[in-house]
Amino acid sequence: MLRLEPRPQPSQWMAWVSPLLALVLTVLLASLLFIALDKDPLAGLAVFFVEPLRGLRPISELLLKATPLMLCALGLAACYRANIWNIGAEGQFLLGTITGGGVALWLTMHNLDSQTLMPFQSPEPLGPRGLYAPVVLLAGALGGALWAAIVAWLRDKFNANEILVSLMLVYVAQQLLNYLVFGPWKDPQGYNFPQTKTFDISTWMPVLLPPTRLHWGIVVALVAVVGFWLFLSKSWRGYQLQVGGLAPAAARYAGFSSRGTLWTALLLSGAMAGLAGAMEVAGPVRQLTPHLSTGYGFAAIIACFVGRLHPVGIVFSSLLLSMLLIGGELSQSRLGLPNALTSVFQGALLFLLLACDTLINYRVRWSVRRGGAKKEANHEPRGAQA
Repeated sequence: MLRLEPRPQPSQWMAWVSPLLALVLTVLLASLLFIALDKDPLAGLAVFFVEPLRGLRPISELLLKATPLMLCALGLAACYRANIWNIGAEGQFLLGTITGGGVALWLTMHNLDSQTLMPFQSPEPLGPRGLYAPVVLLAGALGGALWAAIVAWLRDKFNANEILVSLMLVYVAQQLLNYLVFGPWKDPQGYNFPQTKTFDISTWMPVLLPPTRLHWGIVVALVAVVGFWLFLSKSWRGYQLQVGGLAPAAARYAGFSSRGTLWTALLLSGAMAGLAGAMEVAGPVRQLTPHLSTGYGFAAIIACFVGRLHPVGIVFSSLLLSMLLIGGELSQSRLGLPNALTSVFQGALLFLLLACDTLINYRVRWSVRRGGAKKEANHEPRGAQA
């Protein structure tokens, strides 16, 4: 039978080669899948890995999709380093879209109301219009942190499993969004489509590269990468977080608060996902709809592990996952393939990465079971033994 033996000293450099090996195996698997679907494998791979890099506009779309992935993955990396398994970034992302979008909608309605006043009637000012977009982002971050706080509170008070709680809250967040866009926030002039009014231009994220859709959120995400690295490597709280994940017994002996680690990791993760959600509604979407997320929160889990929970690695893994998202959209129009192909490739990448990691840390041994022969010998009749 096959069994796994722990290696005495796993290779450190192979831990970083493993994602590249998993990517190569995923490409080979994708080629076989294209052949099985009667498609040219070179054309299929070009759609996923070449077309997103052809020209300024495709690259801008690549960076646009990488921005929410990067932010969600950074927050999840903080949880996973602390050995706290938050898989509900998708729900925290959606709460960020709701709270950030709600503030943007309120500012939009106030602006519309002020335009209907007579010239001699001056509306109450709501502050500089240049601060509207930052306020929307702050509201999104607070909404995501609030949603993650539910997970932290249930884990802290009742020892509820954070995997189950965070996952179930994803569907609660989605239903809450559906209720709002089908109900009280629905645009009465939107031809009965489940959507809000388009937000006022003062709440939009400023465009970084006109005439593309790329906004300054990518700069915010890169600043967050640097800040996350400084938090982990230079701050006392970041050190406590990592020790609590790597050596819980040592953390308890040193007097580190496990509750503090739990709340810090989950609130940070939720705030980052909520910030990503607010950027999505204040950036390319500019209104609330039922289908705001294309699975950014779940794809960020893969980006975390492909990037080795390291800020720099997460940048590259987020770009890779965004290439798969764009390739999935292009494969529908150019090759006639289903959009579900993106999820297949994402799942294959994660599965192959876990397989490579297993082989790095363990040896596969083949052993022959001999217990059956011994058992038969022990159960022989006494007369036969005589």
